[in-house]
Amino acid sequence: MTQAPDGEVARGAGFGIAPGTAKGPGVLVGMPFDRALLARFKETFPTARWRRALRRWFVPGTTAERRVDAWIARELAALDAFGDDKGRDAYAFEPLRSPYLETPHDALVVRTPYARAVVDTLRTIPFAHWEPALRAWRVPWRSYEALRAVWPAIAEAAAANEPEARRARREAARDPAAEAERRRRRHPVPRGDPPPLGVPVETAAYGVVTFEALDADPLDPAEAAARYPAAAGPGPLVWGWWRMPTLAELAGLTPAAAPDRPGRGWWPATRAGIEERRRRLRESARARETRARGPGVARSPAAVPGGGTGA
Repeated sequence: MTQAPDGEVARGAGFGIAPGTAKGPGVLVGMPFDRALLARFKETFPTARWRRALRRWFVPGTTAERRVDAWIARELAALDAFGDDKGRDAYAFEPLRSPYLETPHDALVVRTPYARAVVDTLRTIPFAHWEPALRAWRVPWRSYEALRAVWPAIAEAAAANEPEARRARREAARDPAAEAERRRRRHPVPRGDPPPLGVPVETAAYGVVTFEALDADPLDPAEAAARYPAAAGPGPLVWGWWRMPTLAELAGLTPAAAPDRPGRGWWPATRAGIEERRRRLRESARARETRARGPGVARSPAAVPGGGTGA
């Protein structure tokens, strides 16, 4: 997870300033995500650029720190001085009770299993931001009414992404025979037109894979047709034994414009197939990281320009 830049100084309410990079004078600005706030920032600092790796905005110039400090001061002064008290009063009158919500005095804390819908919804709440030290989202009390308005969607998405719920969906969609066949890591290919070994290619059944070996003996046509009805010649079919490609293999692959002869069971990998395999490989890597960290730990939101600079 990306940490706060070295030397970052908090300015309150989720704002922070850090020294700029070696590329030129300026400052890095962290701030809570709010669409109106971001629009005002861009209007005030039109030369600011998003630093994706740092999840901060870079404002160039030798006077950048003074100008940014003045802007932050104006934004803080414009905040409703009684907004947090009003939010606490609203919570006392109509509280949200949920295992995903904690209510310390300084701010609301939202901690859920990772779900894209949760992240996207929280980003619509003024001044909500990801807190790396807590591995959770902090929402100021002044934004309680906004949080309460969208809470049903957050709670529903969080519950749907609990490990037990995901496991139940997988079990309901299981096809034991297909899963057993997939674990064999084999696919029928024409003996007269086999895929290149060691090079990722695309298949209808398993997407982009890398074949490592081919059997010499031909398959029983009935056996191949029962499991892979789309596979055809030319000539007899043999089992090809495959593995998942690596991200490095995919990076060096030139995509084909379209499947050339899909009837033979394989074809040069297309751009769509490569992107889908990349996405699944990254998802698998993230899942392994989550399991290694232990249960109940939320993953940080993806960094996008203006999309949660508090992360």
